[in-house]
Amino acid sequence: MASAPKKQSPRLLRQQKIIDHVVAQGFASAAELSELTGVSLMTVHRDLDDLVTRGLLRKYHGGVSAQPSTVFESSSDFRLHTHTREKDALAREALKFLTPGTSVMLDDSTTALALARLLPDVGPLTVVSNYRQVQETLRDVPDIRLIGLGGEYSRTHDSYLGLPCQEMINAFSVDIVFMSTSAMNARLTYHQEQEIVLVKRAMLASATTKVLMMDASKVARSALHQFAPVSAFDHVLLAGDLDPALVEEMREETDVRLAPLD
Repeated sequence: MASAPKKQSPRLLRQQKIIDHVVAQGFASAAELSELTGVSLMTVHRDLDDLVTRGLLRKYHGGVSAQPSTVFESSSDFRLHTHTREKDALAREALKFLTPGTSVMLDDSTTALALARLLPDVGPLTVVSNYRQVQETLRDVPDIRLIGLGGEYSRTHDSYLGLPCQEMINAFSVDIVFMSTSAMNARLTYHQEQEIVLVKRAMLASATTKVLMMDASKVARSALHQFAPVSAFDHVLLAGDLDPALVEEMREETDVRLAPLD
């Protein structure tokens, strides 16, 4: 049986509340955050020190400010706790593409991680991934042959990247790849980091069937680097509050499926 995602601790929930407030306001004092969260100044300072160490906030005398948005979009720590309901819905929809014996590649998106948590229920699978969180989730599952992609470890993404990773990907030919990315419109997908784009493109080329999973927060947006046209994917799975006209535009490019939320 697949293990359920761990319930977020009060500390993580509090830190997420701090992040959301600082991102919305741009700057916040420790006293303000203490009042917001209902904990002591000492506890707030410990939370802030942790968030600064993880690269999510910048600490100044008297308070903290937000890092540039691209830092948040890239950080695995941040992504793990955002839009989880939509990601779980996408994972359930993605599961319909899998049967025992399939070879699967998963990128370093937290949406793919939501799918990884469901894979122990499918039966024998081969899973290839560069995301450490996926590797940790599946390493003790007897029915899954797990292949970890190596390369240069990125603490921000908690994954392995770079030329060695690309070369390893190029050696595989998998049945299906599941991935997400930072942004898309009706015609194109995007990511804010070039090294991520190169790894994702290699993954696309390695798979017979290509599936893109996107929650609504990433739709009708763009980022610095073009990744791939929407038509490069055999299926696009979407979840959340979406513009019906935009969905119809996407359907001119490929198969689009809407994942129902629980």
